[in-house]
Amino acid sequence: MRETLGEQLVRLLAQRQVDTVFGIPGAHTIELYRGLAGSGIHHVTPRHEQGAGFMADGYARASGKPGVAFVITGPGVLNIATPMAQALADSIPMLVIAGVNPRPYLGMGTGNLHEMPRQAQVSNSCALLSHTLSDVQQLQPFLDKAFAIFQSERPGPVYLEVPVDLFASTAACCRDGAAALVEKPAPSVQSLAHIFSLLSNAEAPLILAGGGCVLASQALNTLAEKIDAPVVMTTNARGVLAAEHPLAVSASASLNAVRKLVNNADIVLAIGTEFGSTDYDMYERGGFGVSQTLIRIDIDSRQMHSGAPADYAVVADSLQFLEGLLTQFKDAELDIKNKSGAVRASTACTEAWAELDKEMQGDCQILTMIRQHFPTQTIVGDSTQLIYAGNLFGGAPAPRRWFNSSTGFGALGYGVPAAIGAAIASNETTVCLIGDGGLQFCLAELIVAVQEQAHVVFIVWNNQGYGEIERYMRGSSIERVGVSLHTPDFIALAISMGLEAHKPESRTDFVQAMIEARNSGRATLIELDERLARSTFLASLD
Repeated sequence: MRETLGEQLVRLLAQRQVDTVFGIPGAHTIELYRGLAGSGIHHVTPRHEQGAGFMADGYARASGKPGVAFVITGPGVLNIATPMAQALADSIPMLVIAGVNPRPYLGMGTGNLHEMPRQAQVSNSCALLSHTLSDVQQLQPFLDKAFAIFQSERPGPVYLEVPVDLFASTAACCRDGAAALVEKPAPSVQSLAHIFSLLSNAEAPLILAGGGCVLASQALNTLAEKIDAPVVMTTNARGVLAAEHPLAVSASASLNAVRKLVNNADIVLAIGTEFGSTDYDMYERGGFGVSQTLIRIDIDSRQMHSGAPADYAVVADSLQFLEGLLTQFKDAELDIKNKSGAVRASTACTEAWAELDKEMQGDCQILTMIRQHFPTQTIVGDSTQLIYAGNLFGGAPAPRRWFNSSTGFGALGYGVPAAIGAAIASNETTVCLIGDGGLQFCLAELIVAVQEQAHVVFIVWNNQGYGEIERYMRGSSIERVGVSLHTPDFIALAISMGLEAHKPESRTDFVQAMIEARNSGRATLIELDERLARSTFLASLD
């Protein structure tokens, strides 16, 4: 039996438990769609390739599985490069499969449709692994490599481009089934024993948890409770300890209060965190460091010497490390002389809250109102005021329930498609927080939520401009240019696309709109006027 390369690729993806792909069919990729209808893989059609990439990202974050996108040659590759870069910055598994011009024309500059000289150089800059297929026999080995990265390394985007003339080429059926699973790196017994000894003798231990801990939440909770250590969570780790846990510090390490907590610890265990500036120094003050013993655990050895230098470093998967360390603690009788972890965590949170200005505190209160009506739902965001507030001070009920694009690469236009991808992955209600500026990057994707019957509640923070950039200009005594926007009638646009839509004029209206949105099961847009929300909504809380 023989099949085309396009058919074979789809079959191999299905064998690797890929159940959803995001893509826009084009003349250069139609052969990729030949086997899709009968594969059991659901195809989602965004309205722009950037939307396809961000949907794949949101799908991956919500599900823990690689997000997969199909794009065309040239423009499609350029359009998805931004989502790939965001996924690279945040360690999100993504597989991008693109067309490229036929082999006889590659690099010849003959004016072929969608031709882009050196297309592969674009993907090389924003992918962990990038390859141009030159023979049908390379397909299965490449997919084996890609999924080995997703299984065993620090994840990120992987890119495969296929010359158009190869898609329709016939190939002998390859072996059934995916390649053997590749184990994640585990710590040595000696390193576990040494770290156990250090932590057992600590009087004021602290844990710094990054996005690499999202699959190790239960083990991290157990360890924190055993050693009585507060846990400071980065944006991508929020919810690893639930917001209400007495040891949870759901406040940014960029705040002075949290930095003081770190500096007062006698030993700091950092797990799955790269010490990136948007988590540890977003105000660009400099000076973040660990004054006492620092132990770093990371799956990526290249991270061990970035950010805060470690006194002891172990290359290991977070879950493998934590489960191994807990075996050391299993029969140990710890003598915790001064059980102060909950007090230290509470004090840091109280001082961090006091450090926020009144406007940021108000935004956090509005976030609390939203969480009251969506207590367990995933909240996905773009670079907007409510997201900035939540990244500075705000918890989540569980891992993967709070994520956004305002850290790391910081791409606008992320929130709407990523929330749709997350809702498709989880089949649950998802909330999207996005500003009026960010929404105008991706307005067309709203209709995909309707088409896919994805229950996403889009809460639009409308200040008719790029409010954060305006503040930067004002603070730097720069005349404000380019930051005021003429915004469309979002309510009319939403209704025309088939969404429910609300524009509340009071706190009571807002609460009612959230209740209706939560219960309707339909994609809904709620537009909040920034000035009204910060005055009327909050005044009614006093």
